[in-house]
Amino acid sequence: MFVFNGGLGLLPLVGFLGVLYFFRDPERRTPPGEEKIIAPADGRVRDVAQVVEDVFLGLPSVRIGITLSMLNVHMNRAPCTGEITFMKYTAGKFHNALGSKASAENENNVIGIRSTFSGEGMVVKQIAGAVARRIVSDCDLGTRVERGQRIGMIKFGSRTELFVPMNTGFELLVKPGDRVMAGETVVGILRPGRLHKRDTHPNHSIIP
Repeated sequence: MFVFNGGLGLLPLVGFLGVLYFFRDPERRTPPGEEKIIAPADGRVRDVAQVVEDVFLGLPSVRIGITLSMLNVHMNRAPCTGEITFMKYTAGKFHNALGSKASAENENNVIGIRSTFSGEGMVVKQIAGAVARRIVSDCDLGTRVERGQRIGMIKFGSRTELFVPMNTGFELLVKPGDRVMAGETVVGILRPGRLHKRDTHPNHSIIP
């Protein structure tokens, strides 16, 4: 005799609603000011470091690492207005996005943007995590993008990194632990005429 199990019958619906929730893509209001650099991803700032970005920039840079949970919006957005002048996909492993090996060893996609404001390049690095198995890019070489414009997605948990050259006088406005929103949160400001160290609030430092 056929018996309908209400609980099991709801599972496909719950799964469908869960997928819709994950792929949600709300509109964002990007604050005005071309000197303001915008977060490329939703999530939490995991780390901030001074590194040499050697895939596209070849320069000492500030790296802001943002980790995305399953509950975050996963659409990546352009941190600045400019032109896509570099793209490189690298196959790799699928370490946990919170781990130290994810940045160097995981599958990733590097998007280089030449900033209209500074004339310098910036990098958005999309990194797959333990669950994420697909990186989607919505831009091509030569594409002009505006600050806050959609440029791609990493599906089901991931890490996104932003690299800004130090020679732009980048003023950092976020720290590890901060929550950011793609297309809305200002993570830093370009100060081309202020390339020196100064004593200030630890969350508002000129680098270098």
